[in-house]
Amino acid sequence: MTLLAPTLQSFFTDRLGRQKLASPRTVATYRDAFRLFLCWINDEHGIAPSKLRLEDLDTEMIIGFLEHLETDRHNSARSRNARLAAIRSLFRYAALRHPDHAALIQQVLAIPQKRFDKAVVSYLTQPEIDALLAAPDRATWEGRRDIAVIALAVQTGLRVSELLNLNCGDVNLGPGGYVRCDGKGRKERTTPLTKPTRALLSQWLKERSGQPTDPLFPARTGRRIQRGAIERRIVKYHTLAGQRCPSLKAKHLTPHVLRHTCAMQLLQQQVDSTVIALWLGHADLRSTDAYLHADLTIKERALARTTPAHVKPGRYRPPDPLLKFLEDL
Repeated sequence: MTLLAPTLQSFFTDRLGRQKLASPRTVATYRDAFRLFLCWINDEHGIAPSKLRLEDLDTEMIIGFLEHLETDRHNSARSRNARLAAIRSLFRYAALRHPDHAALIQQVLAIPQKRFDKAVVSYLTQPEIDALLAAPDRATWEGRRDIAVIALAVQTGLRVSELLNLNCGDVNLGPGGYVRCDGKGRKERTTPLTKPTRALLSQWLKERSGQPTDPLFPARTGRRIQRGAIERRIVKYHTLAGQRCPSLKAKHLTPHVLRHTCAMQLLQQQVDSTVIALWLGHADLRSTDAYLHADLTIKERALARTTPAHVKPGRYRPPDPLLKFLEDL
């Protein structure tokens, strides 16, 4: 076994596991990135992962892998950058253990992220939210669970991982009801609940009849429902709701769009962007700027407050011959 194998193993067990206390989702993301990378090297260059040397992972090798992700696997620039971030993290760790490879490590860390176009944030209007909530079958246990998931996501703006990790004891339905979650970056936060959401969750908890440590939204087996299952059901309800609300057909609906919808509703109620960032659990206040760009009503209010300039139309005429010479250049 070469030098790379124990370095990669200790990167996961020591660096991510003990030093950084990375979340299970972060570990899984990095694991998938290196699995793809090592399998591609084996298929493309015929080098078994256990025989791969650190010096084999030069910039040409890594750039070839990144191009493979985009051309062969049709990954987006965001996915490509996420894979590169995992590789960079490994090489930063290797720099501490193997300073004799400093030149190679510096070259790899210099590989730039790829820029990409940022689309305007997609979100749902109130009629679209109503149509989506009407899509699940209320006569079934799964339908009532999915209605509670969608309503809670739209009202609180929780991430999918935060929703699925909720336990029954995380919901407080008393006066000033709230839901508590362990957010991104291991930050605990509480989000208040509106009366309609409290009523819906109250009915669901009675039907769920689980212990405080049981998952709030289980699958049929009683285990915690998985992310893929929620994504598939959102796609299903999107199709059904599109028949009732045609404007939904033109939108790409994912669970994260429900989070965007919560942010836009707060923004349209003129809630301060700092409060919205705290509500959503953003580490950087600038993350909320995307919602400001997406909300046309804010720009319309700004336009209504401006005073049109009363200037006669005409062409600028320089008052001096020297200025005229510069103008004509």
